[in-house]
Amino acid sequence: MDLSKTLHIASAGMQAQGTRLRLIAENLANTDSVGQRPGDDPYRRQTIHFENALNRELGINQVKVSRLDHDQSDFGRKFEPGHPAADEEGYILTPNVNGLIEMADMREAQRSYESNLKIIESSRDMLQQTVGILR
Repeated sequence: MDLSKTLHIASAGMQAQGTRLRLIAENLANTDSVGQRPGDDPYRRQTIHFENALNRELGINQVKVSRLDHDQSDFGRKFEPGHPAADEEGYILTPNVNGLIEMADMREAQRSYESNLKIIESSRDMLQQTVGILR
């Protein structure tokens, strides 16, 4: 495979993982976002889905974000009778964001991003060495 194709594949991977990291950051930032009135839903965790996409110009498959979705798992409940969003029993709905899962996903996305970056750096070094040999 030629190095330019490798660079395109790795950069598409970095872009996809960058989107994933932004989504994880949004989920973590909204861990405590609850409704303001009884019956209001709190923040719902977002998820990301990837797919292979054919780059017809280069004849290669690249990863791309196919869609963003919302996690349909149940919300948590927390007893806070004084909260404006509390129901008649004193409970509020809490976001379905689990910080531990988000941190694990963040670590995985970070490692994938860094791996793609290493591929780009290695390819760049090979190109520079090739140019050096041709001089």
